[in-house]
Amino acid sequence: MRHADVDLIAFAGSDHVGLRIMREAAAHPGRSSVKKVVAAMGGKNAVVVDSDADLDLAVAETLASAFDYQGQTCSAASRIIVLADAYEAFVQRFVEAARELTIGCPEDPATRLGPMITAEARNTILRFIERGKQEGHTALAIPEPPGGRPGGGFFVGPHIFADVAPDAVIAQQAISGPVVAVMKVRDIDDALRIANGTRHGLTGGLFSRSPATIARCRREFRVGNLFINRAITGALVGRQPFGGLRTSGTGAQAGGPDSLQQFMEPRTTTENTLRRGFAPPDDLLTEER
Repeated sequence: MRHADVDLIAFAGSDHVGLRIMREAAAHPGRSSVKKVVAAMGGKNAVVVDSDADLDLAVAETLASAFDYQGQTCSAASRIIVLADAYEAFVQRFVEAARELTIGCPEDPATRLGPMITAEARNTILRFIERGKQEGHTALAIPEPPGGRPGGGFFVGPHIFADVAPDAVIAQQAISGPVVAVMKVRDIDDALRIANGTRHGLTGGLFSRSPATIARCRREFRVGNLFINRAITGALVGRQPFGGLRTSGTGAQAGGPDSLQQFMEPRTTTENTLRRGFAPPDDLLTEER
């Protein structure tokens, strides 16, 4: 990164590290041009569940969004914003579905949640869990696999906190683990305000049967990738270009038609061809003689 001959840095990781890379790249001495940075950074991704949503679909797909990959993928759902009419039913069903997730060794095909990637990651998540106990109602807390940790892995089970305030720490900071904050709202106005109320803008989801609500969220849900009536993880390269807004990313979305252009230098040449006279090349004059 610090070498003077590096023209472009491509980074995927946390916004904390990504912003530091940008600062250092901009201030790099000994260069005649600006060092470019293409960064894909973290998210605090929200799923909105409308009052008319299909709860069978919403529970299953939000469960996958929150807890597949142990919640460690940048696109994972960590906030669920539910309209009041559907709140109690959704929370009850979501908690019971999460309670049935199998935690254990990834080599076992029955496992749904494996270990965290490092001990440091596990310890960070455990600190957020302690904060969540102060900021919301603990609807589900499974600390580790029943019977101990297979292979001594760094396990954290699913944790769901209900009745969380939109400005709570666990509702604002990226956690990168199986920790979900659930919030109750009055209407879609509140849902969109809260969904857009973080510094991130990577992925988002909506479960609704209302064409008007779907159309409005298409316009006003400010994320790089909005998924409607499906999980918010698992974007397909070439079909769903992936990248975020605000502190979730800079540059074109990965997997899109203009993604590779970021690694090239754009140049434009303009020539006036409406000139008077004709000057043949020297080799043409030599042949005629």
